This record gives sequence, structure tokens and C-alpha cells, in this order.
Amino acid sequence: MLVVTAACTGTGGGGNDVDPGDVFSPGRSSGTIDFLAFGDAEELVAYRQLIDAFEEAEPGVSVNFIETSDRDDLIARLSTAFAGGAPPDLFLMNYRFYGQFYATDVLEPLQPYLDSSDVFGADEFYPQAMAAFQQGGQQICMPQNISSLVVYYNKDLFDEAGVSYPKDEWTWPGFVEKARALTQDLDGDGDIDRYGVGMDPEIIRLAPFVWSAGGELVDDEAHPTRFALDMPVAIRAMQDFFDLYARYGVAPGDEELESEDTETRFLNGTLGMVFSSRRDTPSFRTITAFDWDVAALPRHDQAAGILHSDAYCITRTSENKDAAWRFVEFALGPQGAPIVAGSGRTVPSLIEVANSEAFLDPTQRPANSRVFLDTIHVIRRVPSITTWPEIEDVANTLLELGFFEGVPAFEVARQLIEATEPIFARAEQ
Repeated sequence: MLVVTAACTGTGGGGNDVDPGDVFSPGRSSGTIDFLAFGDAEELVAYRQLIDAFEEAEPGVSVNFIETSDRDDLIARLSTAFAGGAPPDLFLMNYRFYGQFYATDVLEPLQPYLDSSDVFGADEFYPQAMAAFQQGGQQICMPQNISSLVVYYNKDLFDEAGVSYPKDEWTWPGFVEKARALTQDLDGDGDIDRYGVGMDPEIIRLAPFVWSAGGELVDDEAHPTRFALDMPVAIRAMQDFFDLYARYGVAPGDEELESEDTETRFLNGTLGMVFSSRRDTPSFRTITAFDWDVAALPRHDQAAGILHSDAYCITRTSENKDAAWRFVEFALGPQGAPIVAGSGRTVPSLIEVANSEAFLDPTQRPANSRVFLDTIHVIRRVPSITTWPEIEDVANTLLELGFFEGVPAFEVARQLIEATEPIFARAEQ
């Protein structure tokens, strides 16, 4: 059952505008599809350009683009639409959240469409992204992008502090050493003016370091019943994560982040490093005051990354499935994928486009965009179970206790497992 947790409104963009509060109206004409998505300003511009290009290539199909303010708004709007029996024909959804919709049988499996496509085949996409949207050997949704967590770093601050840039195989201790050197009280008043690193205490930020240390996030990746963060190696990785603030003071505290988040601090030039996916590239490209680049994650014992991926999903009740699929083919194929890649927001899931200048544009920052491709082979993912969004919310709240309040990792792990086991048990897998 999908639960609506917030009211939501949408703003029109692209083809045909939709007034806030309007419901979707699938089947209004055989040549119109509703497409729901959210994104930053630069990404939304790219979607509008994509729609314009598609409508030019397919003059018989019109795309009704409905924009939402953020992911929470998108999920709430979808929930409302499905409950009311009028969902959009097509929407973009992150793999961490699509499980709740798959479980209610509202998605049209795309395997038959993929099997008969003349535009691309399954083997032309990165398998890590494809697998995240598969159930029972069937492709349910088609991944638009694939990214891992990377380190964005301010090259000017590194130069000013006499700190060498991150290397491809740098270690966690080396990372902490750089963060400490970059953390500075510039005016001697006892307050930190520049922090070495911005790190959000979230499970999707912690997970790759648990894997890097040789631990596991959950007890069974296919059918998880609990977190496995009570393993000694996982506790060690978690404590190292907490120590960034609690022990070394190289990251801003919660009150400081309330006034200015990590991305804003990086934009303002007061943060040496920030951990994020490809999503921050468009906004960081607006920076003119300093130079920056990206690097792979520091490692404990082995390289590891965490999947960030969104996919196009078609709703089962859509009366325009064929038109929606033609849009998906265009958007993911060699014509459409470069348009969205040009915004800087996405790492294309189609291998050919990801390795082209559309993504690896040498005139655009980051200079080291290839790191997003070079680290794909070590990417892992969190479970796509129906209750994962709720599990994340509980886990993130408890991780804040360890990061900001100094609660030991072993105690956080105990509380986290105890609090989430009942939520794992409620999952439809």
C-alpha cells in the first residue's frame, strides 16, 4: 500500500504546462504522454530540450512534462495519482525508492519492449544500473544514469595549504590527513573558518566505507532481514566515519550545517572537499572563484562505491505505452542521452554515450570526469525493498548521534539494528 505523507503540487514545464494541483489525465489523446520528473534548474532545462528534440523527431507524440520540486514531492504526487487512478504514463525514479511501487503492481515491465527494440540492446547498458531495476529476471524500468559517490575538491584550497591532490588509490588515513591540513582557523578567533570535508551522516554515505573495510551493509543482499553493521569491520569503518567530526573536527557540526549545508560551503570556497554523486556537477560548474575537480573515494582495504541511479518507469494502466516507450528509447539512445549528459547532471547508462565527448567533454569541469566510469566496476547498491525509504530515515537519524554527538559506533550499530529489524520484516521482497 502506498501511503501519502505530504501534500504536493507540480509546475508545468516543457511541452504543455499543468496547473498546480491538476491530476494526470492518461489517454487524453493517443498521441500525448504525461512525464513526471524532478531536478535542479539545469537538469530541468535539459529535460525540456530533450522533449523538444523528441517531439521534433516524433511529430505525432506530444509530451506533457510535469515538474516536481524534489524527490519527496515526486513520490507524494505519484502516490496521490496512483491512489486516484490517474497516474502519469512515465516517470523517473531512483532505485532506492521504486520498490514500493513495483510491489503494488503498478509498473509495466519493460523487458518485452527492450527485447524488441531496434535502438539498443540490454548489453549496451552498464549492468550495475540495469540490475538495480530488475525483478525475477525481468527489466522493470530502464536506467537513465549511473553514478557513484566521489570526492569533489577545491584545488585552490589544496594549493594554498600545500596539500597534494587526491590520487586514484588514496587511503582513508591519507584522506583524514589532508582534511586536517585543510581545516583552518584563519583569523585566530578559535572558530574554524575553513573545514577540510563536508560529510552528511547518512547510510548511503557510510555504506561504501563499510564495504571498503570488508564489511556488509545487510545480512542478505537479495532478501535482507537486518543490517549487518555489528560486524567488527563495519564498526571500525563506522567509527572512522564518526571521527571526522567527533575526534578530528574536520567537518562542520549540525548547527553549522543548519545555517549552511555542505554544497553551499563548497560553492562559497570554505570547504576543501565534499562527498557527492554526479548530481552536484551542474551547480559546481557555476563556480568562477576557484578551480575544482573530482577523485575516487578513499579506501580502507579495497576500492568500493555506491550506486546512484534513476530510471524511466512506465505505468501499467497507461493507455499510451507504445508512445511512452518510444520516448524512453529516444531519451536513452544515442540521440537523446547526449542532451541530458550535456547538463552535467548525469552519467549516461548507455555505455557508448558515457564514453563519448557528450559526457567526457574536455572543455567542461570536472577535468577528471572519467573517474565516474573508472569506478563503476566496484559499485554496489543498497536493497530495493519496499520499506527501504523508511529504513533510511531511521538509520540516518541514528547515524547523526554517532557523528554529531559522539555516541560510539558499536552503540549506534546496536540501536540501528534494533530499530530497523521490524521495518525490514514488513518489507515485500
